[in-house]
Amino acid sequence: MTAVPQRSSRIAVWRAEKLFTVRNVALAVALIALFTAGPLVLGAYWTRIVTVSMIFAIAAAGIALLYGRLGLVSLGQVSLIGVGGWITLRVGHATELPFELVLVVAAIGTGLIGVLVGLPALRLSGLNLAIVTLMLAGAFEVVFNVTGFPNGGDGFLGRAQGGVLQQPLPRPVLGTTDPDYFRYVLVVSILMFLVIALHLSNRPGRAWAAIRQSEAGALAAGIGTVRYRLWALAVVSATTGVAGGLLAANAGLLDPISFKASQSILLFATVLIGGAFSLLGAAIAGFLSQGLPPLLDAWGVNGNLIFVILGLGMIQAITTAPQGIAGQLKGLATRLRNRFTQGRSR
Repeated sequence: MTAVPQRSSRIAVWRAEKLFTVRNVALAVALIALFTAGPLVLGAYWTRIVTVSMIFAIAAAGIALLYGRLGLVSLGQVSLIGVGGWITLRVGHATELPFELVLVVAAIGTGLIGVLVGLPALRLSGLNLAIVTLMLAGAFEVVFNVTGFPNGGDGFLGRAQGGVLQQPLPRPVLGTTDPDYFRYVLVVSILMFLVIALHLSNRPGRAWAAIRQSEAGALAAGIGTVRYRLWALAVVSATTGVAGGLLAANAGLLDPISFKASQSILLFATVLIGGAFSLLGAAIAGFLSQGLPPLLDAWGVNGNLIFVILGLGMIQAITTAPQGIAGQLKGLATRLRNRFTQGRSR
């Protein structure tokens, strides 16, 4: 009769030990420090840059999920950011809902659109899927250029016409200033990363890994490949929609020029360089895509040099570092820990 409670207590202790590892504690301390002192250390300009980098890190995490766990090459994530931003602007201007509820609506709407758009390409993979998703990104680019983004006007599109002034979308109550919005985006980004991490560490993640390893083997094991791929599309599209909503509230207005199909290719490249098999790689990819160009400008280097840097980074990632920068950092940490352990044992 006492075996079940004892087993439950052992499981609870094991989960607690797994949660409170040195790495997790260090990560928590770093995030708390970033939350409290980040804007003070970064300054006004870099606070805005890092805020946008965190937003794009959410979309990069979606790419990492599709590619790293399912082996799917998706080149349409930036377009889904635009979809999430469009829904956020339209609902935000048309209603008086709190921004948090508007984000939920954007997540649901973008998730549905992502699944519907992804259905035709559901059984594709590799180069074929990359081409199809790139074509869809081009189609979204045309739609954004034709319709524009809502800016407080009337009608379904919500566009201000003629001499009507544009109305920026107000920021959430908890993020009216740049430092406060930095912290707001940091918290939402952590929540989105946790959503993806929970999926990866539980049954969906195991099913996705089995599908990547062998779709035929997954089918033989009773895994519904279509259902789990749809699940992945829904999760990735919804979290990317949240990123679009955060981007829309950052400046209050969006421009179609920010959602070109080429930007999706750039973001995918940064995910490969940062590391497509970990969420740390997604965070690095967010900075590479949005933080590296202004950093080069600050150093007096033409920001367009990023294409050369990313090209060289892609070559290294494909040939010598398939785990990306995140994998190299993990390997370095492992070597340092082993050397420290050997030094103590002596």
